[in-house]
Amino acid sequence: MTDFELIRKEFPLIDKGDFAYLDTSATAQKPYAVLEAVRRYYEEENANPLRGLYDLSVKATEVYEGAREKTARFIGGETEEIIFTRNASESLNLVAYTYGEKVLSEGDEIIIAISEHHSNMLPWRYIAGKKGAAVKYLECDENGVYSPDSLRALLTERTRIVAMAQVSNILGRVNDIPALAALAHSAGAVFVCDGAQSVPHMKVDVKELGVDFLAFSGHKMGAPMGIGVLWGRKELLEEMPPFMYGGEMIEYVTADRVKYAEIPHKFEAGTVNAGGAAGLAAAIDFNEGIGFENIHKRETELCALAMEGIRSIPHVHIIGSEDPEEHCGIITFYVDGVHPHDISAVLADDGVYIRAGHHCAQPFHKFMGVMSTARASIGIYNSEKDIERFINSLSQLRRRMGLE
Repeated sequence: MTDFELIRKEFPLIDKGDFAYLDTSATAQKPYAVLEAVRRYYEEENANPLRGLYDLSVKATEVYEGAREKTARFIGGETEEIIFTRNASESLNLVAYTYGEKVLSEGDEIIIAISEHHSNMLPWRYIAGKKGAAVKYLECDENGVYSPDSLRALLTERTRIVAMAQVSNILGRVNDIPALAALAHSAGAVFVCDGAQSVPHMKVDVKELGVDFLAFSGHKMGAPMGIGVLWGRKELLEEMPPFMYGGEMIEYVTADRVKYAEIPHKFEAGTVNAGGAAGLAAAIDFNEGIGFENIHKRETELCALAMEGIRSIPHVHIIGSEDPEEHCGIITFYVDGVHPHDISAVLADDGVYIRAGHHCAQPFHKFMGVMSTARASIGIYNSEKDIERFINSLSQLRRRMGLE
């Protein structure tokens, strides 16, 4: 599917709304196919998966486990390596609280990219403090490029974990994960990759990336909120203790003994989000139906149009590379003399919806020398008219703020 006007009509909120939604990096809009999959599950297939022998429970189990199989194929992993969580944040916390708890000792080291979202930073800082490990920050250049030499300089025999996003939620830059993960492995460390901003916009294969863990959220790729994914190498997952305790994550329990279930169920205590999993499976089908090459091409075209318009406006500054190909549809910027919250508020009055603040990456903003920024992020449902609306509003911003 490459007719983008028709694709736009697949998103009811976009098709029916009179606004330019440019906040896809926060959450993507949902296509009819996803909404229908969730509706069908709750109207026709709803029961507690994995718990009943009656037909409806068996069907619910098939839906849930079928979504797991589809997700595994989608990212090139094995079915038992897919753990369903609420979101990427929970997935990353799971790794920190279980794998980190297991392997870290006093004096060990964790390397975190300075541009990381708080979700791939704060869990590591917590577990490092608990275990007496040290946190070291890998710095990038002004365009967000992380050089292998910079990582090599930080690696030591005490490095246990390297944490980095495949795509920065501030700069949109695609990091060279295969090269950096290989370096981490050469030092005996594991590589934890945040794929929240990459999986919705490009083909991701965990084997090609060479990482040990990959986390992402369904809602950023058109699935419902409340369904996330953790992929981990099987041998690592098998050695990790459970994250939560309760129903369905055990094989048997006596008054004084417990044997945990095999992976992935060991990490999925309690009633699962089967409706969310059904929506995730539908979102995967929808995005693969469009094709990631087409998604990238379209988002880059619109990004280039927006960046060209921004450059024509005095006092507006884009953070990161000048090449739209290196933004993955994310444009972060600031305006001289105008607080980002005011940017967002004024644009919202014109029906342009963007994000403002530190975007859950406060240390990176300090590193860049700005307190906060505004961010426009593009989805497959956006159009040239959305970009025109954005640029027209932004071009009048300083005048409306009384600065011109």
